Formats: sequence, structure tokens, C-alpha cells
Amino acid sequence: MSNKALAIAWGGATAGTLDLISAFITYGWGVPRAIASGLMGAQAFRGGLPTWLLGVFLHFFIAFSAATIYCVSSERLKFLKEHFLVCGLFYGIAVFLVMNLIVRPLSAVPHKTGTFTAAALTQGLLVHMVLIGLPISISAWKFLK
Repeated sequence: MSNKALAIAWGGATAGTLDLISAFITYGWGVPRAIASGLMGAQAFRGGLPTWLLGVFLHFFIAFSAATIYCVSSERLKFLKEHFLVCGLFYGIAVFLVMNLIVRPLSAVPHKTGTFTAAALTQGLLVHMVLIGLPISISAWKFLK
């Protein structure tokens, strides 16, 4: 396995796992159905195990996609590896913004608007910074030297 593939695999798997665990703790075991609703709409909430598994697959697809973007970018933008702590935190913010301002509004998720709270925003940003951005940036730093 190449170093790039290893960085993507480690970063995507770690970020995806940590984020999913965080979501289970915060929102419960139905989270994968909510993720699957991005493709299926409201019927995903009535789905069984196949729908739940689709949500898990989609979640990890997004995590591996985020890791791929960072690792490929870090080959040209060397500062992403050299300053991986700061860049990882900012990358987590970027992932949060893309997911909430582009992906989610364009999806079939039935509940597109929710009640805004500062606490929810803070939690979302911190989770994306620490549990998604950092594992991905650390994997690039570690495996793409």
C-alpha cells in the first residue's frame, strides 16, 4: 500500500469512527438513518438495517473523501503537513461549513432547518475540528513525509 493510500485510509477511518461515535453519544443509534435520509428523504427514518447500513457507508464515504482531499492537497501545499495541527483544526471548520452550507441543503434530508443555538454550533465546530480535521491532518503528516 502506498503512503498516500495509507494516509487516506488511516485518516478517513479514524475521523469517520470518532465522528460516528460522537454522533451516537449525542443523538443516539438512529444517526445512520438520518445520514441515509440525505439520499432517501423521510422514508429513511422508516427503514431497517439496510437503511442503517447505507447511512454508515455514506458517513465513511464522506470521511474518506475528506481525507482524500486533504492528503492530495498536502502534496502540493506543503504547509498542510508542516503545520498539521493548525491546518487540521481549520480543515475541520471547512468540512463543517461544506457539510452544513452545501451538502445538507442540497440533499433530500427532510429537516433542513433547525433551531440555531450557540451550544450546537460550538459542539459541531469542535467535533469537526478535533475528531475530523486533526486525525486527517495527522495522518498526512505521519505518512506523507
